[in-house]
Amino acid sequence: MSSFDEHRQIRESGAAIAGSVGSTALIDEATSELVIVRSQWRSVARRFFHHRVATLALLIFILLALAALGANFISPYDPNPPLTASVLSSARESPSAQHLFGTDKLGRDQLSRILVALGQSLQVGLGVALLSTIIGVTVGSLAGFYRGWIDALLMRFTDLFLVLPALAVLLIAAKNPEPSFFGLFDLPPATSTEGMILLLAALGWMPMARIVRGEYLSLREREFVEAARAAGAGGPRIILRHLLPNSVGPIVVFATLEVGLAILTEATLSFLGAGVQIPAISLGNLIADAEDTVGTDLAYLILFPGLVLFLIVLCANFIGDGLRDALDPRARK
Repeated sequence: MSSFDEHRQIRESGAAIAGSVGSTALIDEATSELVIVRSQWRSVARRFFHHRVATLALLIFILLALAALGANFISPYDPNPPLTASVLSSARESPSAQHLFGTDKLGRDQLSRILVALGQSLQVGLGVALLSTIIGVTVGSLAGFYRGWIDALLMRFTDLFLVLPALAVLLIAAKNPEPSFFGLFDLPPATSTEGMILLLAALGWMPMARIVRGEYLSLREREFVEAARAAGAGGPRIILRHLLPNSVGPIVVFATLEVGLAILTEATLSFLGAGVQIPAISLGNLIADAEDTVGTDLAYLILFPGLVLFLIVLCANFIGDGLRDALDPRARK
């Protein structure tokens, strides 16, 4: 074998070894990053579950959600039965073993109706929180990262929505049975579940946009962002892979609190007659139907739905407080 062939074999062997070493280094780096991420989320979970009130609130929230999902199994009664003579004859019955929450003025089982209303409220709350978070994060991230005229345009658009009187807009929209914006869109009525979610999300994304914008304005000057730019990462990659994970704390906390706020707003609108309409059932219209029972033997008709509304909103707020403490990097161990 000539010396040239020997040198070539040495170079090929060295390249193979270097490639193997490089691949091993990449695998080790990816593994270490995965371990760090898992360790961070374990630390977040540990801090959250050390918050006893938040843990209890999460447990109650899950139980209420499961009760709403399993309403057909928990109570054997139809929440909107035909008003036959047998149903009407059981009207105004106090809570008993047969009807745990009693019956209403028409003989309908109150527990069954509250469970259906609870499912309605959770659907609205979670839907509004998800949609408003998506809109707010999108607007805030674009404004905070790109700055300049994009920031000015998006923030003026946000200010425009902030000055709208939300309650007035909601009440006006409820009076319009077919909100199509002059035929441009085919939107569901504001008094339906889908319409309520769209309307409340359209009026509730602005605080999230401002929070995310502030986070991005602070994070975009950090060293890891400069390193990503130097490595050739573009704007969308930096926003999604580097800035968004470092802003997840405020986003999760706001989304959790938005659940309770949306549930309370929907109940308020239903109480005023501008929310979910009969025969659909919501906690708001259950309370509205029983507002004249305060101080009477039928007070349970307003007590139980009011208590469920109070409990679900309180749990959502306590969960948000627990997440805020758990996701705070400056939290004490």
